[in-house]
Amino acid sequence: PDTATIDCWGVACWPSSTGQSYKVVGALEHLTRPDELDDFPFPDVANDEAADGLAEQVQAFHQQGLAVQGAMSQTIWELAWQMRGMERLMTDLYECPAFVERLFAEITQRKMAMAQRFVQAGVDILRLGDDVGTQHGMMISPQVWRRFLKPPLAQIIAAARRLRPDIPIFYHSDGDVREIIDELIEVGVTILNPVQPECMDPFAIKRRYGDRLTLWGTLGTQTTLPFGTPAEVERTVRQLIEGLAPGGGYVIGPTH
Repeated sequence: PDTATIDCWGVACWPSSTGQSYKVVGALEHLTRPDELDDFPFPDVANDEAADGLAEQVQAFHQQGLAVQGAMSQTIWELAWQMRGMERLMTDLYECPAFVERLFAEITQRKMAMAQRFVQAGVDILRLGDDVGTQHGMMISPQVWRRFLKPPLAQIIAAARRLRPDIPIFYHSDGDVREIIDELIEVGVTILNPVQPECMDPFAIKRRYGDRLTLWGTLGTQTTLPFGTPAEVERTVRQLIEGLAPGGGYVIGPTH
């Protein structure tokens, strides 16, 4: 439709009739073989033109006393399913894993270059993320995540840390991702967001990982903020700060 926009990855989206959601259609939905990706014009997202002025923007924010995130949300999984279609990509994981590996490799190569551009520009935090959790556990099994998504995530983080070994790595996933937190830390994640209290106990996460992981979020946008009274919101905020702030490693905020 006329309201559609198409990004550099070949993903078209347009708002629904209510304006509360949007339709996504990817340019890869019709492909059937990995070699067909040879003809797809993957974007050069980290070229000199794309990075032009980036360091100056970072410096300008620093002069205001602000920290800067280099954001690559929808790092691999979400971008891939938007390009391929979620149902088709889910099927590919089992019926055509070679297609998934090739697509993820193409995306990862470009995200590695983007990560290094952000570090060179002087960002304080590298922000990555893919929604791989649901309200009741992982969207895909930990075994599938381990095979297809853990290695490229590790590659992107390693690319950034070759230039700045101590850069904090922010990782976002909605939902319950407790089954992979240890492995997120293993590949280099240092900040977990949003830690939804409706499906993960932030106090338990703090007790187990507080010496290795910063928690960012934890204030529920499905419960406390939309339905709590002002007094209930204040009480919850105080409880979160009292329970999660000791020792550092906590940034309070809404979970969306």
